[in-house]
Amino acid sequence: MAITTSNTSVRLFSLDALRGFDMFWIMGAEEIFHALAKATHSPFWHTIAEELTHPDWNGFHFYDLIFPLFLFISGVTTPFSVGRELEKGKSRQQMLKRVIKRGLVLVLLGIVYNNGLELKPLSEIRFGSVLGRIGLAYMFANIIYLYSKERGQIIWFCSLLIGYWLLLKFNSAPGFPMGDLTMQGNFASYLDRLIMPGKLYLGIHDPEGLTSTIPAIGTGLLGILTGTFLKRKTPDGSKKALYMLLTGIAFVALAHVWDLDFPINKNLWSSSFTLNVGGYSLILLAIFYYIIDVKGYKNWAFFFKVIGMNSILIYMSEGFINWGYTNNALFGWMGQIAGDPFNIVVMAVCFIITKWLFLYFMYRKKVFLRV
Repeated sequence: MAITTSNTSVRLFSLDALRGFDMFWIMGAEEIFHALAKATHSPFWHTIAEELTHPDWNGFHFYDLIFPLFLFISGVTTPFSVGRELEKGKSRQQMLKRVIKRGLVLVLLGIVYNNGLELKPLSEIRFGSVLGRIGLAYMFANIIYLYSKERGQIIWFCSLLIGYWLLLKFNSAPGFPMGDLTMQGNFASYLDRLIMPGKLYLGIHDPEGLTSTIPAIGTGLLGILTGTFLKRKTPDGSKKALYMLLTGIAFVALAHVWDLDFPINKNLWSSSFTLNVGGYSLILLAIFYYIIDVKGYKNWAFFFKVIGMNSILIYMSEGFINWGYTNNALFGWMGQIAGDPFNIVVMAVCFIITKWLFLYFMYRKKVFLRV
């Protein structure tokens, strides 16, 4: 892990903006809409707020896209980072060490995020984490990138999704019918209960378990394939955006067909879920890329860019900075002026402003947390 004091990498502005848009929700933006629903009792805001929650098991809400979108974006950057280093003459072995190191550091940061720096018995430590899944999926997707050509990467992507589907379709936990996809009976959760040390998030299931990382590697690979496509000199930017948009729509449609047999399920990171979030990720990237990098409308996205360039920092800060206390200290008076019931909306907005001002300070100082 390194903190850089400059940003010398060649990068697409749209990627930083899209990453920032993604992190905007992780920073707590969903609370603004939950607060609006609570304050207004409006069916409209309640509908929006519902989309900013996770379904209990099967199904899909917009909020389910946030995590895999970040992993997808990490994959998109690979041809512009790892690929560029290979072009400069670095060996695959050198890049392999870098990729493995980055993946393992993210796993370690995920454990710290879950458990803090407190020493605990092994049985009380949760090893599965969002950062851990990103680290492992990124690592294996990049290893595939290093040692296979584009056609091989496509084969790997298809094989991971189909293989995971078959694994769950023709197996189950003991005592459950073959192909059972309930939390108790599905084979992925059963394997996690057997092989994962420490505790699982839900006791019998962990949404960031090891087995369901298999299709998540596919999410990273889809990002890598997209990055390779964007890096090509042809076709022109407008056509690239159109092709990504159409491919994204096709993926979403295919995901809903697959949903009939293998339900869209974030907890299992089902193959249909992988296609669904991959499709929406492609659609969002197509929109951001077209507006920002093709048409050149960048100023509006500066707010998101500031967030996106320090995404790991703001995520990890949750475990070490009392943002609620800081927000109340800076803007509590605004909540008092707003009064009931809209004080909760005002404070939710100020919560985002507080974090953004911190990130803007780091941006101006050119301090970025890199892994």
